[in-house]
Amino acid sequence: MTDSDMGILLSLDENQDDVQKSIVVPIDDDMDTVKSESPNTVDELAMELATIKQSAKKIAIIGSRNLPITHQQMIETLATALVMQGNTIITSGGSSGTNAAAIRGAMKANPDKLCVILPQTIGQQPSDVQDQLIGVPNIIEHSDRAMMTLADASRVCNREIIDECNQLICFLSHTSRTLHSAVEYAEEGHKVITVFYLD
Repeated sequence: MTDSDMGILLSLDENQDDVQKSIVVPIDDDMDTVKSESPNTVDELAMELATIKQSAKKIAIIGSRNLPITHQQMIETLATALVMQGNTIITSGGSSGTNAAAIRGAMKANPDKLCVILPQTIGQQPSDVQDQLIGVPNIIEHSDRAMMTLADASRVCNREIIDECNQLICFLSHTSRTLHSAVEYAEEGHKVITVFYLD
């Protein structure tokens, strides 16, 4: 039997009772040619575990605008509780729905723990959104996206929000293409993700 046909058996003892404690390490001629693009699952899990254990995180809350009032109240309560635990909430503007509820909840607990990233400028937001943003100390707006459609600017905005966070909480329906794309982007970035489907 050649080295390439067998593994190295490391055993604590020759006794058969210790077989469960043995470690088998395969020997392969191609061990030096491991693909660099292969994901390192152990490192990814370690990063996610470290994020979960952090006492204070940057948590992105994004989602659908079409929510019943009961869901909006739940998101508002969630945002308030997360901020009271020391977390920072990152979201975007919105006159109704997920983002608006997240803003209201974070503002109740601590306005300094809220960051609102707009897809475009404050002036391009509807008047009710502008009114809601009064008193929010941390607003990031993008005049460079002024000529983009709102849909395209929103896609870019979601990615920016995800880049800034450790964890993503998303409220969406199965038909929400833009939000599904945002969740996939968060997965690629190895973020901790919680998804709530509304349908």
